[in-house]
Amino acid sequence: MTADNPLGGRLDDDDYPAYTMGRAAEMLGTTPGFLRAIGEARLITPLRSEGGHRRYSRYQLRVAARARELVDQGTPVEAACRIVILEDQLEEAQRINAEYRRAAEESGAGTPAGAGPAGRTEQAGDREPGQEPGRASG
Repeated sequence: MTADNPLGGRLDDDDYPAYTMGRAAEMLGTTPGFLRAIGEARLITPLRSEGGHRRYSRYQLRVAARARELVDQGTPVEAACRIVILEDQLEEAQRINAEYRRAAEESGAGTPAGAGPAGRTEQAGDREPGQEPGRASG
């Protein structure tokens, strides 16, 4: 930390555990019990202060808010947590896939592995039911 910036940029850090459990629950419009429940379901793992109190980051609050939306729609907490985890995994896989595609296009490597005619990559919806990936029908 410097004299010019005593917080060292932590105010802009989405992963900095700046919020107490009470403040986080208030911001989400929920209870500390809900935050404990999603912690037990391993959706988020709050850091602990020196005194042992849970501290939440802005990123964790966004994840908790998504889980709360699902719970408010009637989804059980455990299922909501699993849905949020799967959504996050899908988003990450799509981001990585897009990076690979960009890299392949920039390198001029041609047709990516698994691509069909005209460089079109096969999608799950392109197959007939029961057909294995990469298998032609007929």
